[in-house]
Amino acid sequence: MKSSRELQSMHKGRRPQTRRARKAGQLFSGLLAMNVVFLGCAFISSMIFNRVAITLHDVKIFFSILKILSLCWIIYYLLCTSRKPHAVLYRDSHAGPVWVQGSLVLFGACTILLHVFGIGYNISHIHCKSQLEILFPCIEIIFICIQVWNVLFSGIQSLGHIDGRCGLMLTMATDLLLWLLAVTNDSVHKEIESALKGNGNSSCTCPNTTACRVFQKGYVLLYPFNMEYCLIGSSMLYVMWKNVGRRIPPHHAIHAKPKFKLRGVIYGLLLGISALLLGICIFLTYQIQATSSAPNQEALVLYYSYYVVLLPMMAVGAVAGTVIHGLEERELDTLKNPTRSLDVILLMGAALGQIGISYFSIVAIVATNPGDLLDRLILTYAVSLIIQHITQNIFIIEGLHRQPLVEDPDARLAGPHTQHSGPSGEETVGSHTSQEPTPVYPLEIRQEIRRVSHAYSHTFGRLNWKRKALKEISIFLVLCNIILWIMPTFGMHPAFENGLEKSFYGYSTWFAIVNFGLPLGVFYRMHSVGGLLEVYVSS
Repeated sequence: MKSSRELQSMHKGRRPQTRRARKAGQLFSGLLAMNVVFLGCAFISSMIFNRVAITLHDVKIFFSILKILSLCWIIYYLLCTSRKPHAVLYRDSHAGPVWVQGSLVLFGACTILLHVFGIGYNISHIHCKSQLEILFPCIEIIFICIQVWNVLFSGIQSLGHIDGRCGLMLTMATDLLLWLLAVTNDSVHKEIESALKGNGNSSCTCPNTTACRVFQKGYVLLYPFNMEYCLIGSSMLYVMWKNVGRRIPPHHAIHAKPKFKLRGVIYGLLLGISALLLGICIFLTYQIQATSSAPNQEALVLYYSYYVVLLPMMAVGAVAGTVIHGLEERELDTLKNPTRSLDVILLMGAALGQIGISYFSIVAIVATNPGDLLDRLILTYAVSLIIQHITQNIFIIEGLHRQPLVEDPDARLAGPHTQHSGPSGEETVGSHTSQEPTPVYPLEIRQEIRRVSHAYSHTFGRLNWKRKALKEISIFLVLCNIILWIMPTFGMHPAFENGLEKSFYGYSTWFAIVNFGLPLGVFYRMHSVGGLLEVYVSS
């Protein structure tokens, strides 16, 4: 038997080796991802600037090779690495919150449906299209199905530092390049727009007009979901890459958070439901007009008027919530939290999408100096959107960095039946309800426990109105972000239809700008809902 000192020295000797392996894995996988992304960007840029030398077929062949390599690594992991006798599968809780998993499944399913419509559209034009146009989306469907299964149902932290990280980085780089291709590729949209206007190639007509219109409409409607899936998949793979080989000690285990309850929330819930229902009515009106013909000016005025009213209300609520955060006596959570850091980065990065589109709109409107009502509404909408994003980000980030209002750990020492105020101002029973003997502490410790418990309860009672206000504001912003997510996600894109920016920047340039910012804006709304729910339950 080895002595404890020998075991400790062996354990200390393994630590530098583990650190070196982790650093080496991060270095090699990071370099792999960087080179793959740069090579993919070179292919896409070459296609954009010289469509004769590098065609879309060449780019899709390159992307298919990346997908096949990623699939080979995922299958190798599922069939070989995870089945080894010494493999310990850890579920990556940081990369798998319920709302993130649901989003990945939702957008993955919509992306698969998008490619099904694409296959149908290509089959209807098989007489004038290459058969590879059918093969490419089939590979993409297989890639999405296996990737979603791997992310949701496999333990990734048991992977080796080099092979695991390189595989994750290769898959993440593939998702990023697929997103970039979806942002810049307007060939299908141009083809559909030309066909609808009757300017398409007469030698490549669809024999079944009804079926082609269904495929076209479904493809255009579901197109943003593809970009959304790539962004979510990339972010989850990044968190998993950070957590490869990471072990969470027992004393660092994640504690259960307070449950979501709507008790006591009235005004924010009513205002949010009103905004949600009104937005659905405007959305349906817009879609009905869009199906019959292009949306008229009245529909666009109604849409932008709704935003011009709602966005300032959301900004005022976020500012009020930030002020209340400053008045609270809760301490900041300064512990290192990779999930929270990624949430903040994604929140700030995703906000750049709509902010960028807004600034482009402002420049176009001011430069052309139009004077009608619609253009003034678009200008007000763009300015309001920038302010709302900034104020909401500050409110969410402040809330995420606050200590949650949970049970005081010192109060547990007072006995198994100690009660105190919980996050909602209600009394909760301490978690130690087993029949263990109550420890007897000296008089000084018991007096200190009483003093801390009394101060804790007094603080909860005094801050009750602040917590209630934070919950009202959070639930109002949650419902508003939901309707602002529904509108662009399900085909409401007035930035394409109003015509001002399109005529100012040109079709291709404005298409790239909107396709870059719109998926980020949709991702921002969805990510904001998750952050606001965390602020709500921790208030």
